[in-house]
Amino acid sequence: MTNLQVLKHPLIQCKLTRMRDVETDNATFRRMLDELTALMAYEITRSYPLCERETRTPLETMNGQVLAEPIVLIPILRAGTGMLSGVLDLVPTAKVGHIGLYRDPATLEPVEYYCKLPPELPEAHVILVDPMLATGGSAIAATDIIKREGGTRIQFLCLVAAPEGVKAYSDAHPDVPIYTAALDRELNEKGYILPGLGDAGDRIFGT
Repeated sequence: MTNLQVLKHPLIQCKLTRMRDVETDNATFRRMLDELTALMAYEITRSYPLCERETRTPLETMNGQVLAEPIVLIPILRAGTGMLSGVLDLVPTAKVGHIGLYRDPATLEPVEYYCKLPPELPEAHVILVDPMLATGGSAIAATDIIKREGGTRIQFLCLVAAPEGVKAYSDAHPDVPIYTAALDRELNEKGYILPGLGDAGDRIFGT
C-alpha cells in the first residue's frame, strides 16, 4: 500500500465525521462533500508545476505564476459526479470527462457503458474521483480506460477506502497514487465499507 496517502488535515477529518453520521441529511451531506473534496484537491495539487505569465496589475506589469499544465477531472458515474463542484470551485479551468461503469450481475465484473474524455488527456494531470474505494473493481476499470486513452499522470481521489480495495487497486495500478480521507476497517459480505458512510450515491442524490 505504498501508493496510499491518508489526508489527515483536521478540517478534512471533521467534515468526514459529519458525513458519516446517519442523521446528516442529503443537503448537508452534499455541502460537506463539496467542502471536503475542495480541501482534498488543495492537498493533492501541491506539487503541480507553475510557469510565469506576464500580468498587468493596476500599478505595473509583473511576472506572475500560473499552472503550467492542464488538469482533467474524471468522475466515475454516478456517485463521482457529486465530487465535481468541490474541485471545480477550486480549479474552474479544469476540463471534465466522464466514465460510466456498471457491474455485470453474472460475472460481477465492471462493464463500460459511457466514456467521454477531453482531448487534453495525454498532457494533463488527471484526477479520477469516486467517493468510495470498496472492492476496487470500478476504480481499476476506470483507470484502465484512462490509460487506454492516453492518460499517464493519474491520481485517484476518494473519501473512504477499504483495505481490500486499496490492495486490489495498488496491485493493478502501482504507479497511481491513492488519496483518501480514511482507510476503514473492512468490507462486509455485501461489499459495503465498514464503518463507512453508507451508499454515497444514495446520500448525495436522495435515492
